[in-house]
Amino acid sequence: MDQFLAFTVVGLSTAAVYAVIGTGLVVTHATTGVFNFAHGAAGMLSAFAYWQLSVGWGLPVPLALAVVLLVLAPAFGLFVERVLMRPVQALGEAERLVMTVALLTGCIALARWVWDPNTARPLTPFLADWPALRLGPAVLTWHQAVSMAVAVTIAAALWVLLHRTRAGTEMRASVDDRALAGLTGADPLRATRLAWVLGIQLAAVGGILIAPAVALDAQQLSLLIVSAYTAAVFGRLRSLPLTFLGALVVGLMEAYLAGYLPQNDYLPGLRLAAPALLLFLALLAFPHHRLRGRGSTPLRVSLPTARGSVLFASLVLVFALVLVTVLTDDAVISYGTLFPLGVIALSFVPLAGYTGQISLCQLSIAGVGAVAWGHLGAHGQLWALPVATLVAAAVGALIALPALRLSGIYLALGTTAFAVVLDRWIFTLPAFKLLGVRITLFDQGSVTVTGPDLFGLHLTSPAQLLMLSAVCLAFVSLGVATLRRGRFGRRLIALRDSEAAYATLGGRLLVTKTAVFALSAGIAGLGGALYGMQLQTVTAEQFNLVAGLPLFLIAVIGGLGAVGTGLFTGIAFVVPAQLLHGVGSWGQDVTSLLVALAGMGLAHSPSGVLARMRAEWTPLGRNRLLLSTLLGILGACWLLAALDMANGWLLLAIAAVMALLLRAYAATAQRPPTDIPPEWWGIRRPWRPDDGEVLTRATTAAG
Repeated sequence: MDQFLAFTVVGLSTAAVYAVIGTGLVVTHATTGVFNFAHGAAGMLSAFAYWQLSVGWGLPVPLALAVVLLVLAPAFGLFVERVLMRPVQALGEAERLVMTVALLTGCIALARWVWDPNTARPLTPFLADWPALRLGPAVLTWHQAVSMAVAVTIAAALWVLLHRTRAGTEMRASVDDRALAGLTGADPLRATRLAWVLGIQLAAVGGILIAPAVALDAQQLSLLIVSAYTAAVFGRLRSLPLTFLGALVVGLMEAYLAGYLPQNDYLPGLRLAAPALLLFLALLAFPHHRLRGRGSTPLRVSLPTARGSVLFASLVLVFALVLVTVLTDDAVISYGTLFPLGVIALSFVPLAGYTGQISLCQLSIAGVGAVAWGHLGAHGQLWALPVATLVAAAVGALIALPALRLSGIYLALGTTAFAVVLDRWIFTLPAFKLLGVRITLFDQGSVTVTGPDLFGLHLTSPAQLLMLSAVCLAFVSLGVATLRRGRFGRRLIALRDSEAAYATLGGRLLVTKTAVFALSAGIAGLGGALYGMQLQTVTAEQFNLVAGLPLFLIAVIGGLGAVGTGLFTGIAFVVPAQLLHGVGSWGQDVTSLLVALAGMGLAHSPSGVLARMRAEWTPLGRNRLLLSTLLGILGACWLLAALDMANGWLLLAIAAVMALLLRAYAATAQRPPTDIPPEWWGIRRPWRPDDGEVLTRATTAAG
């Protein structure tokens, strides 16, 4: 009984912190319609700032708290609302989600860059010198008491704010109809700004309260938000009392699992993954209202031509051949991973680009493919590669089963929970038997991965594996393009536009979603197997949730509906990291920060940069003379580099400059035809923003 009371006290204090963080999530979402994936990262940055002020610079604790909670946190909230979220407020739900994911990635990268993760930074609990309180056989520290008191005070203050003040009334009025609230004299913009400031402040309070109990680590503190996600889902992202109830359930569950879970090799990870499991179950069990803010006009998905798809696949192979012939063996090892990562990124295209289903666990599924190939193809058996792909596809189909019930933010939360369960529990399990079959994953260590036997040749060299990955990327890109042009691709686009209309017209939602999830997971599994071949040894940390977020962001930056997203993502993910590798260990953090900043620029190009690049380079592709000239220059540079007759970087710079000059000349040489009839506007010449107004005036005058 004494132990039970002690664990209950610990659980209640932890629940108080989760309640504070969860209420910040609910306040932000209920007022703005944005689910902030970076909520925990905001609390993490606040905890680091508090440590820097109080410990690093020696400021008094009250002053450090005042600076963080009254200056830095509100300023960060205003920055997020004004600079990041306001430009995408008119876009769809997916675009706002991507913005917060970019913010999460950027915050983690920034914290790792500023504060060395290899240096311990302990934080002293509040009032640590005061004697602990005795509650019968249980002991309550003053830090735990402060956490509970803060949670109760915040709950009361929020109730007063929302129900007894004009600002709270504006916030509640902005939830249902912002335009109508504006007509009644409310200021929705002010309500949104206040919601972001309050949300970030509550995240800061939670981060500071929980930091003394855990390591001050950027990734760990940011992922503690999963427990707050669960509390917020208990409240269906609306109800503060139910959010407190959810926090209580999560906090007590963690404490009781820590105290009473049997000690063996299989269950320690379960305690760490329990909040994610509970989140997944809560998403399935609780009814959810349809989220606001869904884009009424989804972004157009381009239709690739057969000729263009074959040309792009050939370009992938030529690019790989250039790398093999120009780069040294060490450089081939470093840059060879861009093709496997491109295959993994391509798995987002049919799932998120065509179907609109947001999944944040694709890299985790790629880990399943890598492990399956590592064990089944340990001696290079070629048959194990399609089997590993099918195993990953089966995992994707398993995820798809609840996907019929989840969509939008809820599906993103579900796949996040699935990735966390894989990271913290499944991938940490030792070998076990299931239905008499021995299953081995990472086996609490690493897995050695080798290349396959192909027509009697065992592919082991980095150049051979690079070419194999390039061939796979080329063929998978062709397959995805063919899928888009086929009947199933049209069904996926229809499903993305309206699930209700798709089902009404006879579409089978469960079958279609299961098929596209399995297909996407199979592509990711193939990419994971190829990635493992390049690395030769893989660990579970290489396939966790945080490692997969930059890959998702780059795919979004490229354009989830474009087949070229795979190659673009591989290049953008690998090349900057390798170029910055020599500057120090912080080069990877700078790369992740650059990716996050590019993701935050989504509002300027919501359809992706590949569509804009294609439009810019199309005039050059249509000019045969200039295109032949460019190909000749590129071929000459390639030959000189292959023969080691000139510096490769100089040749690359020359080729890039000539390509840009020829592109600019082709754009100016392309004379748009004049006197085009209005019915051909948008076909024979690009549609202009003022064309609609011109046509309206012309038809009005004619009438």
